Amino acid sequence: MLKGVLFDMDGVIVDTEPLHHKAYNGMFEEVGIEVSPELYQSFTGQSTINICKRLVTHFNLSKAPETLVQLKRNNFKYLFANDPSLTLIDGVLDIIKEYHENDLKLVLASSASMMTIDNVFERFNLNQYFIAKFSGADLKQSKPHPEIFEKAAHATGYERSNCMVIEDSTNGIKAANAAGIFCVGYDSVHSKNQDYSIANMIISDFKEIQHNKIQSIFSKK
Repeated sequence: MLKGVLFDMDGVIVDTEPLHHKAYNGMFEEVGIEVSPELYQSFTGQSTINICKRLVTHFNLSKAPETLVQLKRNNFKYLFANDPSLTLIDGVLDIIKEYHENDLKLVLASSASMMTIDNVFERFNLNQYFIAKFSGADLKQSKPHPEIFEKAAHATGYERSNCMVIEDSTNGIKAANAAGIFCVGYDSVHSKNQDYSIANMIISDFKEIQHNKIQSIFSKK
């Protein structure tokens, strides 16, 4: 029986990727580097500090990774407050409310910084539905390491076999798989060049995992 749901945030709850893309590109310009689309896509699902560590190594930069993080966050903070394009993903609020009304324990497990998570949750009034929030930026390991989902599952108070992850990135799906948790790959218009092959289930609409439907799937596991 499904008792706990672990949500990724970017690409699942809200599409902050366009803002992150603009913020990263602003930072790239500030430090004088050109990042290829292929390299940028490989960052999906990783924390900002780990991305910046990779950039420092890849481009042999003299600046500290923490400096790059701060530049990027300054750009994002400005965009978050001023860019009107930020909205919730279609259908996600309905599924969050439905799960909450059916007493499922909801936990946020995102690679985003806690500052970004809190900003999104306050802007869209989501705190009332979730029992805990985890930021990969506060953990020792980033996705595809399973640490964040192991901690998130523990926060529900239930076994991992009673939990489900909703992810849209290759690294997130690998992390859920490594944690031994049933993973729904959300393949949306916002997801680009991600691998869903090891997800337990692939959806393109949250109506596919309405409460009664997903409980039926879990009862047959």
